[in-house]
Amino acid sequence: MHDCGHYSLFSSKRLNRAVGFLLGVINAIPQYPWSQGHAYHHKHNGNWDLYRGPSALISLEQYEQLSPRGQWVYRLLRHPLMLFPGGFFYLVIKPRLALLLGTAQFLGHVSTRLSADWRTPWPELVLSYQSRHWYSGAEFIDLLLNNICVIVSWVLLCHWIGAGLFWSLYAVVMAASAALFICIFFVQHNFEGSYAHRSEGWDPIEGAIAGTSLLVLPGILNWFTADIGCHNIHHLCERIPNYHLRACQERNAALLTGATRLTIADIPRCFKYVLWDREGETLQPIPSFSN
Repeated sequence: MHDCGHYSLFSSKRLNRAVGFLLGVINAIPQYPWSQGHAYHHKHNGNWDLYRGPSALISLEQYEQLSPRGQWVYRLLRHPLMLFPGGFFYLVIKPRLALLLGTAQFLGHVSTRLSADWRTPWPELVLSYQSRHWYSGAEFIDLLLNNICVIVSWVLLCHWIGAGLFWSLYAVVMAASAALFICIFFVQHNFEGSYAHRSEGWDPIEGAIAGTSLLVLPGILNWFTADIGCHNIHHLCERIPNYHLRACQERNAALLTGATRLTIADIPRCFKYVLWDREGETLQPIPSFSN
């Protein structure tokens, strides 16, 4: 019976990985590397020394050290309208670019090592390489297979319905869906009073409750977003399935009395909190454009 239970658990994990991979192909983003990054986010949420979100925000001190042109570029890239081209880049371009850049760097690494010692064994060449674009062999394999499947699907769809029609529809759908995804993620962590601590004294429970917002959405939007607006409870226990999030939130309401509640009307104001004041441990708007 123990062996059967072990086999069942193993089969369930394989099924979950397969479903995740297929959804990653549909969404054009490698699921396993994304899940690893998401797990890192959950592990360090509210610790701004270690995690600053997909927008790669910088500290107030770093911003002040930028040149006037650098500050202008920073403001431009974090304007709310950049959600659309930024979302398209995140879903459609970034995974392809990561594979190309990582592969090019690996070839450079191999060339350097073989130049130093042409007898270096192949396993040592592989194991001695550390990429900035993936962090394990499993992530690389998922990234590679995802790119193959996604690009093949693009080619087939362009052949079946025409490249112009496919890309005009695909670009709009992917940019809009990614913009919505990033917008929701952003406002659930970047808002006035959000817990934005340094590593010293960081509290993971405070990060889960005070470093996330409770996004109150209309019922139809809750359905389309799988109740991810119940974000505090999601961070307290990321293993809760989306179809149980709301019930868990209601049953544990006493834990969330200090959580920030946001509505759709509050979303635009959140986009100004794009700098981290490390000394004050708060999120801040960009200073007035005096330079």
